[in-house]
Amino acid sequence: MRLAGYSYSYIASQTGLSKGTLSGWLARVPYTPNSETVRAIGKARAASGEKIAKKKLETFVVARQEAVEEIGAVSRRDLFMFGLGIYLGEGGKAQEQIRLVNSDPRVIRFAIAWFRSFGLDTKNFVIKLHLYPDSDVEKCIEYWGEVAGIPEQQFLKTQIDWRKGKKTYKLGKLPYGTAHLGIRCLGDKKFGVFFSRKILAWIEEMAKKVEMRV
Repeated sequence: MRLAGYSYSYIASQTGLSKGTLSGWLARVPYTPNSETVRAIGKARAASGEKIAKKKLETFVVARQEAVEEIGAVSRRDLFMFGLGIYLGEGGKAQEQIRLVNSDPRVIRFAIAWFRSFGLDTKNFVIKLHLYPDSDVEKCIEYWGEVAGIPEQQFLKTQIDWRKGKKTYKLGKLPYGTAHLGIRCLGDKKFGVFFSRKILAWIEEMAKKVEMRV
């Protein structure tokens, strides 16, 4: 819809998503107001919106080019350290259970690839979804199943957040909810409590070395 020239306000009214969410998702989509948008908001505002959108797109292009040059080739160790960083921020640190929570499919997908690098298989993964009253449970399970590459049988009981007083239940902001990725050792002790402790030990050692350089 953005590519077709519709404003964030119009798209928000049709999808139920907030303009802030749409702005984050569609910032890199080229935008030229269509005739309907121009009539609705006026030529001056439409022209201003197009100018801002083009400037933002140009900034993304430059940032992308610089990022490609600065990142360069990625080594196996780079991926290992990146995974530790993600687990430090999003992983479970208590109860000696391996768990990682996020709503970004890229994080869940990378986490699974990271865990696989240690020898874990598809059967070792489980996901518990945290959803909201406006969520389509079956659609969310299908979505995260495709993201994670695991069958529906490995999804635990879905949790729906019915708490009242919570800011509009985050309606529309997390259309697929939050995925809680877990590991089950299936009798293999090296992927049980020991693996949880090993991950935390890696993170602790990494933190110490970083502190020494600061």
